[in-house]
Amino acid sequence: MNAKLLVMLGFLAVSLVFLLVAVTIPLSVLPGYLKIVLLIVSLVFDVMAFSSRYYSYLIIPMLQQRGKNVVLSNEQPYWLSATEDAIIKKDKTGYTATVYINIPLYKSATDMTDEERLEFSRQVSRLAGISREPIRFTTQMYMMNKDSYIQSIRDAISAAENEEAELMQKDADQNSLEIVKGKLSMWRNVLESVSKISSLELSTYATLSATGIKEYEAIAVAQQKAREAMSGIGSVLGVTPSIITGKDMLRFVEPEYLIPFSTISQEMTEKVEEEVI
Repeated sequence: MNAKLLVMLGFLAVSLVFLLVAVTIPLSVLPGYLKIVLLIVSLVFDVMAFSSRYYSYLIIPMLQQRGKNVVLSNEQPYWLSATEDAIIKKDKTGYTATVYINIPLYKSATDMTDEERLEFSRQVSRLAGISREPIRFTTQMYMMNKDSYIQSIRDAISAAENEEAELMQKDADQNSLEIVKGKLSMWRNVLESVSKISSLELSTYATLSATGIKEYEAIAVAQQKAREAMSGIGSVLGVTPSIITGKDMLRFVEPEYLIPFSTISQEMTEKVEEEVI
């Protein structure tokens, strides 16, 4: 049974119970003022019953709040396609595939001359006419997750330390030791500067979607639209756009990819501080 109808019938049933109690019980058992109170309560439940059809989105969760979980939907909001080049969403009419196109821009407007800014604004205006399909152009700044980069620096430091230890065991000449020590000092300075502050990255991308009865149909249409849009973007801006694939797409839809909470270095520093405290 529909949840809205069930709530409405429930309120009407409670109202009917209070009404029957107020009408059937004689005055010798139930005083008159209590009957008036029961009639008012019955009227309130009547109002709630006929109002529930408009406010069910508030009433139903309130009635279910004693449960541990309130399930709003059993369907996944979206998922990556099998080819990992589109985000899929299912609705009542079918499937919607969304493709993200990376637009590499290597120069900031702050570094441009007045003439270059004017030409760039003209190029952006021309982007609006490259396709009849709706395309969203976005520039987004997000936190860089430097875990893999920091780990590669740590690996380079470990390799340099091993090389230094081997040279010292072999009694190598002072020149070779100085070279290795310089390399080790360089990597340590790089690690300190990289892990000291958070880094931001600016990404410019285009988004377009397509629908289909089947998932593969939506993906095929979206990919075709993306190829046409990439051709127009490349000719207007003089760059080589590419389709964003894999987990890189999640940074545009998932908060934890958009703003990673920490890096390996920060986690290790916080752990050491906690142990010291």
